[in-house]
Amino acid sequence: MAGPYITGSDKKPRTTVRRQRRIHRSTPLAPLVLWAGLWAANARAAVPEACPSRTELPPTVNFRVDNDLLGNQDQGYSNGVQLTLVSPNLADYTDDPCLPRLARLVNRHLAKLAPTEFDQQNMVVTFSHAVFTPTDFNRTDLVREDRPYAAALLVGFGYNTRLGDTLRTTQIQLGIVGPSARGEEIQNGVHDLIGSKPFRGWTHQLRDEPVFRIVHERMRRFAPEQGEWGWDAITHYGGSLGNLTSYANAGAELRVGRNLPDDFGSTPLRPAGENTAPSRSRPWGSALGVHLFLTADARWVLNDITLDGNTFKRSHSVDKRPWVGEVGVGVAVTKGRWKFALARYDVTREFKGQKQTPIFGSFTISRAM
Repeated sequence: MAGPYITGSDKKPRTTVRRQRRIHRSTPLAPLVLWAGLWAANARAAVPEACPSRTELPPTVNFRVDNDLLGNQDQGYSNGVQLTLVSPNLADYTDDPCLPRLARLVNRHLAKLAPTEFDQQNMVVTFSHAVFTPTDFNRTDLVREDRPYAAALLVGFGYNTRLGDTLRTTQIQLGIVGPSARGEEIQNGVHDLIGSKPFRGWTHQLRDEPVFRIVHERMRRFAPEQGEWGWDAITHYGGSLGNLTSYANAGAELRVGRNLPDDFGSTPLRPAGENTAPSRSRPWGSALGVHLFLTADARWVLNDITLDGNTFKRSHSVDKRPWVGEVGVGVAVTKGRWKFALARYDVTREFKGQKQTPIFGSFTISRAM
């Protein structure tokens, strides 16, 4: 009898087979997730026995989710996730027992990225995925007037060095842009779960291309003497270089609240932001901490692969704007070993002809191990 079945003794529905194939195609993400888990476990196991008593600051794990749902949009930077593993304060990047062996091995090849002249230093490792889409999810043709479909899968290594109220941070990120980043499967899989319509134009996404960038920023914190309630301000400037993005940027963040943390910002989008910079004191206590933060950043953009298209292959692209501004506002809460941050970001138009100004939200949860 005709019907939605395949031949064979199990007679599984075709829809089930297609679903299984989609899951199978997404399996390249599994090694990355496994690597992240092993690295975190290794770092956690190393600290109690091997770390000297010079530091009371344990490893920290941050998990961040970005989504444009807060702006009632589903376009541009549509969705992103990032897992960040933060080391304790270190004596050395290559021999410190507070780092897992794999991290020390990597650092021996990246020693030139680590600044000198510091009071404190630490290392962060990030695993991230980002999805970019045009506005009209229902079109199957190439939407020439809107940004390309794109997805990026990245791993990063960051090096923070602190001298008093100044900080230097350097990150190197490596990964891939294109179908191998599995943007279509991940985005439409999430849409299936929440009952939203899928994006139908992923056929026109950017082609596979290895990507990298080096990001460097310098920050300064201004914090007057204060009691339980207070304020501080953090300025930053720096830039990025690579085929993923190249830009120069500058900006600042203002924080006001109770029991402000001794770090360099609560903005999770910034290098060394959101509980990842070295601290001079234990980052938790019995008292509740809560603060508001306002951040602004201006960028002069030389290249952005998600707008310019593939570097060495033919692909869809748009005419990007060289100047981009971003303003964010949020709230952060700390209690014990936990920290939570919720923020909204408004971005100026990133390319000519863009109909809406991008808006997205970000939620971060952090825990000191």
